[in-house]
Amino acid sequence: MANITLKGNPIHTNGNLPSIGSKAPDFSLVDSDLKDRTLKDYQGKKKLISIVPSLDTPVCSASTKKFNEQIKSHPEVIAIVVSTDLPFAQKRACSAENAMNIISLSMMRSKDFALSYGVLIENGPLAGLCCRAVVVLDENDKVIYTQLVPEITQEPDYDKALQALFKM
Repeated sequence: MANITLKGNPIHTNGNLPSIGSKAPDFSLVDSDLKDRTLKDYQGKKKLISIVPSLDTPVCSASTKKFNEQIKSHPEVIAIVVSTDLPFAQKRACSAENAMNIISLSMMRSKDFALSYGVLIENGPLAGLCCRAVVVLDENDKVIYTQLVPEITQEPDYDKALQALFKM
């Protein structure tokens, strides 16, 4: 269990992010066309996975927009944003931010992703949603960078995540 805060109030996740050097847990999430997607669907690409509580919040929207801008000229990488939002809401949010380089995936059918990545919030007003985190994977799905954002209302460390993504 990891300790984080929401506006300074302590809350907890179900576990910890995957460890650096480990193989990333596979997942089954739902894309904007309501198709199931797994980690294998993105095999051979460097991946930045931005995990957020909901794209319908200013901080989640800002981080999606920032990652979208940073990867648009890098076809060798993909950025995935994972939330509990329905795919329709994710598509609307990404469209509103013109974040067309982002792959949005929903946990609408299962919380297995949140459980296996250790990001499920267990208590407090956001219980059942994901905390804010970033996981960077190499082409072989090996974890090379993680950040659990300690305060949900703060943005992730973009520079470190992008440095890990592009340094590979």
